[in-house]
Amino acid sequence: MTTTTPHIAVTGAAGYTGSCVVKRLQEVHPDWQITALDNFHSGMIRQIDAVDVQHVDIRHRSELADALDGADVVLHLAALSGVEDCDENPDLAYEVNVQGTNNVAWWCHTTGGALVFPFSMAVVGDPTTFPITTDAPRTPLNWYGRSKILGERAIETFADGSFPAHLLMISNVYGAHEIDDTTVSKPVVLNFFVNRALAGEPLTVYEPGTQVRNYVHVLDIAQLYVLCAERLLTQLNDSETGVKRYAIGSEETPSVMEIAQSVKQIAREERNLDPDIELVENPRSGETLTDTFTVDTTNVREQLGWQAERTVEDAIRTALRE
Repeated sequence: MTTTTPHIAVTGAAGYTGSCVVKRLQEVHPDWQITALDNFHSGMIRQIDAVDVQHVDIRHRSELADALDGADVVLHLAALSGVEDCDENPDLAYEVNVQGTNNVAWWCHTTGGALVFPFSMAVVGDPTTFPITTDAPRTPLNWYGRSKILGERAIETFADGSFPAHLLMISNVYGAHEIDDTTVSKPVVLNFFVNRALAGEPLTVYEPGTQVRNYVHVLDIAQLYVLCAERLLTQLNDSETGVKRYAIGSEETPSVMEIAQSVKQIAREERNLDPDIELVENPRSGETLTDTFTVDTTNVREQLGWQAERTVEDAIRTALRE
């Protein structure tokens, strides 16, 4: 199916990660044709260097098929993401994360186009065995994780004998990136603490404070998608089909309290600020509270040559210097 000039489509291209992926694709492969799609539900980016983001809703199958026409690889990042958003909008979460993903996977099934799909650590819920691998039991604690499992299973079904797919179990993504003069970020805990420090407000840590996550920078994730696209083009040429799963993370697994303490220390060093840290009642339900979150990234390192390069400390310091 591949052509002389590879054609890569990115859904969710106006969003936090999607826009970073489109930008990185252009930097690494300026000769590739890139189609960027988004329904602008939350993503605000309309142009990424030379690529215009088209208004396309993955819930509309015929509209989606027209937009994807000719694509060799689809990087499917469109989703209603986050536990709170999915809990508050379960119907929309089902339409986008389940039906929309099925539409993308069905298009790949009928055309032979390759697919990359991130399905999040939320699918494993509160894990008990570490390091986490892609074989970990699927025990989600919330509707966001459940919707991602349904997407994972649909792609596995549609890909069998039809197209190659990479399924990425991605840890918590953090950090900012630039699109033209716009800084693109999302309200992760690191940014929350930095903003409160700058505002002279206490850093409120949800109880128990010992809950940890594995953190990976958005710029490292963007490079991962480039590597996936490169490998999938090779797999297409070799007529491979079926899914390959990769667990994605870094060596950094700080607790929420440790991140707050880092922000406090770096705020003092960079801005001469000294925010208080307060432990407060956790308002969230269905949250993973494990105090360990190591991830086995052997497969992605050995098969795709990827590893996380950026650190949480650097991101905090950069945010406080701006």
